[in-house]
Amino acid sequence: MSCPPNSIVYNTTLCACQPGQLLNFTTQKCNLFMDSSSISTDSGVDYSIGFPATLFDFDSIKKFTQSQAVFLEATLVMLLSWLFFCFFMRFMNLGDGRNVWFKIRWWISRLDISFATRHWVDDQKVVMKRKTELGGTFSMASWILFIGLFAALLYQIISKRSVEVHNIRATNAPDLASFVNDLEFNITTISSMSCSNLRGLDTLVTGNPGFIDERVAPLSGFANYSCHNTSQGPTISIRCNRCKFTLDNLYISWQYVDLPNNPATAVGFQFNLSARNQANKKHVSFVCGTLKNGSSFNDKPVTFRGRAANILKFNLFPRIYRNLHDLRLIQPLFHEFLPGSSFYESSQLQASLENSNDGLINTTLYVNFLSAYIVEISHQNIVGAVSFLADLGGLYCISIGIFFYLLVQFEYRIKKFRNEDSVLRKIRNRRKAQDRWNKLRKYVNYTWGCNTLDDVYKKPEKKSSCGGFMVQSVHRNGSSHKRNQQNKMDSISFNKKLSLPNAKNASSGRSCTTGVTSCIAGTAPIPEGRMPDSSDATPVKCEVLGSTNNGKQHSVGLCEGASSRPQSISLADENVIPLPPTLELEAGSEMNMSDIQKNLRSLYEYNVMLREKLVAAQSLLHALATKSSSPVTDSKT
Repeated sequence: MSCPPNSIVYNTTLCACQPGQLLNFTTQKCNLFMDSSSISTDSGVDYSIGFPATLFDFDSIKKFTQSQAVFLEATLVMLLSWLFFCFFMRFMNLGDGRNVWFKIRWWISRLDISFATRHWVDDQKVVMKRKTELGGTFSMASWILFIGLFAALLYQIISKRSVEVHNIRATNAPDLASFVNDLEFNITTISSMSCSNLRGLDTLVTGNPGFIDERVAPLSGFANYSCHNTSQGPTISIRCNRCKFTLDNLYISWQYVDLPNNPATAVGFQFNLSARNQANKKHVSFVCGTLKNGSSFNDKPVTFRGRAANILKFNLFPRIYRNLHDLRLIQPLFHEFLPGSSFYESSQLQASLENSNDGLINTTLYVNFLSAYIVEISHQNIVGAVSFLADLGGLYCISIGIFFYLLVQFEYRIKKFRNEDSVLRKIRNRRKAQDRWNKLRKYVNYTWGCNTLDDVYKKPEKKSSCGGFMVQSVHRNGSSHKRNQQNKMDSISFNKKLSLPNAKNASSGRSCTTGVTSCIAGTAPIPEGRMPDSSDATPVKCEVLGSTNNGKQHSVGLCEGASSRPQSISLADENVIPLPPTLELEAGSEMNMSDIQKNLRSLYEYNVMLREKLVAAQSLLHALATKSSSPVTDSKT
């Protein structure tokens, strides 16, 4: 007969695995038992929040946020990113207030919500609400810090919002009788044996063995027990329904014996003890684990075999949960494992297998019910409304205080930061004033068709002027009536550094000079520099009345001809129409509402004066045309 690998031969023909190794029936090989000796305990009571479970999965959150350090690191990254962004934006040019950099820096200053009234104020100055770019930077930085610390505080409240308080008090028999639980003991002997090797599972010993309180009773009177085979080995199950513990110590023993070609050997034990309240079966307390080489300090693999008993000790603690309607639940705890006969040398195991007196494994389950005291457990919240508000207020004060100190230091040491809000406001006000002036200029240009309000300061060599025309009314008696109306216009000025957009570039080089010629003899007005072609008509010399582009006004009205009534029209300087107000830009000038109203009023008066001049010129031209047409008609007749 061939033996599997890693096995030993005893009694010449029989095979067994080496110490610490277990036979795998699938591969027919001896494999080393590698399970860890770990003990797990659960009280069966969960203090986690139940109502938000449908909204938030706290278990998944804890996987990514194992501590408050995650929130603090994320806060630090966001804070440094914001400060670096604002530091970078300060090097961008503001321009004329129309680029994207000015808009970004303007909105950063609008974010100054925390320090708007805490900026630098000179002596005897009234505290005003001012929003600066530095204040907006530090305001948002303080809020980022506060939100990060607040998130860390919420995590602390969620994870450590309560504490479990244990009170121990002495007990008596009626208190112990109130503990009615369902207990279950599962002990698995890790080996290649089966339930056929089991012997002696039918006796229960209570009290202290060897003392006067020792009692022996059948196990069936205490609990239901059974044995079933598993892949790990035979499992002993002992179930006690509605158990009432009135005795402190319980002992339950059984043995595994040798069978032909199936020796009684084991490499470890697995156990699982659980307790459930009879009235509230939702809560289950348990203890489970794996035992290999007992209480030794080395992990050397061994094989259990022999007469010395392997004792598994457990303690049962009675507990009362006051916050769960006085739930009475027994908590099983693993106390100690006392290993029996075991071998870690192959020769020793071989000798034991050949000795029939060692052909068994004794196992004893020892249960100690700690009935002298009862543990009362209450659940207390460590975070209340007042403490939460106090923590929240402290975080807010810290966040605001840090950046307020930095703001004061920056404005105290660097004077440029004290009045930086006025720079942004001036640029923005000038841009708005330009836009509004362009609208007004376009309105005037569209309404009266005059390009005087174009950008005269932008291209002085091509500036246009709307020179006034002078009209001399001539009567038959040779008398002339002169009209004179002068109006002093206030100048409207802007900063020369800023450019006004030209809505009509083509009109900038066009002159708005108006000329009127008047002739006594002739059938129609003759343009400048032209002579009549008719042979019977007397040549007439006419000059244009008006003003030139250089602003100098000249008006010579002279009509000469061969008529019997030559009349000359003498023109005076007082009849010249005054020029419209010119735009003079002065650096550092600012406009208020009163100045705008005053300029608009002057512009209105100037337009009224122009209308009067135009009406007078129209009436004069009509009269001249009528008088010039009447001699021609007489000559034809």
